Amino acid sequence: MEILDYAFMQRALLAAVLVGITAPAVGIYLVQRRQALMGDGIGHVAMTGVGLGFLLSTSPVWMATAVAIVGAVVMELIRWYGKTRGDIALAMLFYGGMAGGVMFINLAPGGSNANLQSYLFGSLSTVSEEDVSAICLLAGFVVLVTVGLRRQLFAVSQDEEFARVTGLPVRALNLLTAVTAAVTVTVAMRVVGLLLVSALMVVPVAAAQQLTKSFAVTFVVAVAIGVAVTLGGTVTSYYQDVPPGATIVLLTIGVFIVLTVLATPLARRRARAAAAAEAAGDPAECSVPAQPVVKA
Repeated sequence: MEILDYAFMQRALLAAVLVGITAPAVGIYLVQRRQALMGDGIGHVAMTGVGLGFLLSTSPVWMATAVAIVGAVVMELIRWYGKTRGDIALAMLFYGGMAGGVMFINLAPGGSNANLQSYLFGSLSTVSEEDVSAICLLAGFVVLVTVGLRRQLFAVSQDEEFARVTGLPVRALNLLTAVTAAVTVTVAMRVVGLLLVSALMVVPVAAAQQLTKSFAVTFVVAVAIGVAVTLGGTVTSYYQDVPPGATIVLLTIGVFIVLTVLATPLARRRARAAAAAEAAGDPAECSVPAQPVVKA
């Protein structure tokens, strides 16, 4: 294939696969926690890290990772303690992150907003070998956490009080989820972009939930969708010369729409079967789960 003859496309495709795996793997826990927009907030904060990377002549990826982790921890602390003014504090954190990124990159020697563009919306040609190495290490951490601690993270995401009663370290697991989400944002920013990464963390999960009911199956299907759309978007971006991040997100939304249409008749049949069972007085057949993902 012609596309594999170019080193930059080999790097971009590898990064796309890793993004397709990690974003839904973390996103499924955020969806369960009803924090679907957390990735978007972290992306805003990570912009400051990118700007600092240019200003200090260090790796923007690693600097963005560090700043995003700090921002994610602060967001989690605000969620715990910011009872009445938490939304205002989060807004200042998000907007401050965006403003800091623009300011720092313009203060950097030879820096301009054009340098920030590829990090905001993704870019295939600018994925370097150093970026791929960083993405591989960070993606390994994300997979280790999301798969290795899936039962504990699922329990906390479903019901924090019940998880606390069972002896799980709820606050530590919540912080770990926030840190993992921050790492995922920086993994994805070179392919999808900081402003669009949240869609790749949430929409594949929502699409998978149209067809599945168990957590494990939803996890696998969401990751499969993530890999398919990131690879498809990357290849389409190369041949059609369109932005990779926007292409990937639009493909993801397209998959969601298709699966929703396909799942609608199935949902109606299940509803009719449940109604018939309820009318017949068979409680065993009436237990339709309120959420698509209900068990580990």
